[in-house]
Amino acid sequence: MSFDPSFMWTAFLSLFKALPTTLFITIISVVAGFVIGTVVALARLYRIPVLAQIASAYVTFVRGTPMLMHLLLIYFGLPILIDSIAGALGSSFTSASIPLLAFACIAFSITAGAYMSEVVRAGILAVDKGQIEAAHAVGMTTPQALRRIVFPQALAVSLPNLSNSVIGMLHGSTLAYTISVIEINAQAQIVAADNWKYFEAYLAAALLFWGLTVLIERASGWLEYRLNSFQRGGAA
Repeated sequence: MSFDPSFMWTAFLSLFKALPTTLFITIISVVAGFVIGTVVALARLYRIPVLAQIASAYVTFVRGTPMLMHLLLIYFGLPILIDSIAGALGSSFTSASIPLLAFACIAFSITAGAYMSEVVRAGILAVDKGQIEAAHAVGMTTPQALRRIVFPQALAVSLPNLSNSVIGMLHGSTLAYTISVIEINAQAQIVAADNWKYFEAYLAAALLFWGLTVLIERASGWLEYRLNSFQRGGAA
């Protein structure tokens, strides 16, 4: 068996077919995870009764268990719940009509939410509490103070860690192949199995992931520069 560089181009063309699925999983899980993480972080920071305890338990459980476990629990557990509810309501809807991609997005959003909640919480805590007190003194409500003063500064502080979370979810999307979702990793396996050129196919997949990671890092660096320039009052 010898290395075939020319086959890597063939593998690249095939892998690009699965690129939209990988990006879709990543974007949905990151956006949904950020929303979940923000809500969880605020519930814990403001010690909202009941919600704070539920949020803490959620973060502890998700961060204490593997990402693959979350995917399998959702894949096998959610259909049981959906079918039970549908049966109780007399509905003809079944979990079999739900696309596999949806299970992957739900599971990864739950995972991202727990990790991003810690990033958001750390960013909010990094903002001086005196600024919130000053906002209250001029008549702002807490939601207004968070939206206008705290969140912009917290985002700038949290951006490097948020970009790491995005990269982590991009790489974690490869686990979707375990429930038969054809993303980049699964497509590489298909190409390799058809041609018995596993090294070339996985090397092409690795280079594609590396390129996507570099793009995320560059975009994060540009956005961080813009945010910091805006806060300093300089021209961006």
